[in-house]
Amino acid sequence: MGARVFFKCENFQRTGAFKFRGAFNALSCLDSAARARGVVAFSSGNHAQAVALAARILGIQAIIVMPEDAPPSKMQATRGYGSQVVTYDRYRENREDIAQRLAQERGAAVIPPYDHPDVIAGQGTAAAELFEHVGSLDSLFVCLGGGGLLSGSLLSAKRLTPSCKVYGVEPASGNDGQLSLRHGSIVRIEVPKTIADGAQTQSLGRHTFEIIRREVTDILTVSDAELIECMRFFATRMKIVVEPTGCLGFAAVRAQGEGLKGQRVGVVVSGGNVDVAQYAALLAA
Repeated sequence: MGARVFFKCENFQRTGAFKFRGAFNALSCLDSAARARGVVAFSSGNHAQAVALAARILGIQAIIVMPEDAPPSKMQATRGYGSQVVTYDRYRENREDIAQRLAQERGAAVIPPYDHPDVIAGQGTAAAELFEHVGSLDSLFVCLGGGGLLSGSLLSAKRLTPSCKVYGVEPASGNDGQLSLRHGSIVRIEVPKTIADGAQTQSLGRHTFEIIRREVTDILTVSDAELIECMRFFATRMKIVVEPTGCLGFAAVRAQGEGLKGQRVGVVVSGGNVDVAQYAALLAA
């Protein structure tokens, strides 16, 4: 490849993913009255754990809406941080409707996983730290689900390294962000079938789409097979555990190959929360 690649390893972050940044920032911005009423969040796992831990630290009661097929390790961790978990069928029920109903019943604040200014601001600190640690970059590759991490990264890049090209990366079966960018408006898709459970979103958010449309260089896609190859690379060459979603950015870098020759390239590794049995099965496949 001939490029220098710098990894921002958010799999070492509290709760094992970048999501703690946005969750803690959003909960910290609540006033005392809002904190007393509690919060409701919805997530396939990483945001769930992040809100649960942030709520415990700040003394806030939290209810987390999670899909019934969420990785067992993520559901157990969320409960372990002290939050109540309400499950739903992701293919038949709408998690946002469930969260809104629970919030209205309790007067609680809804903390969405990505489409919230305070969440976006918190997520952007990951890329900001990368720029501060390694200096300017020619390209930055960021995984894309609902767009919180990519939006925050775009804002950080614009402020700290304006010349840096920033790419979002989605699973090939869940390219709603790519479609939205091409169409110029938010495109909603069916729940994608992919091993990247953190990117099984159906659409970008209103806030995230506006930032992405304005600032992103392009949105790329990679296959599940490419994600598995990257999981193996991280495990065997770098000796770290990375979940499938966390491999999106690096998979795109590998696919670019010689196109990045001579560049300083950044990759945000979003997290490492993967069920042990699933991890072993994917590496052995």
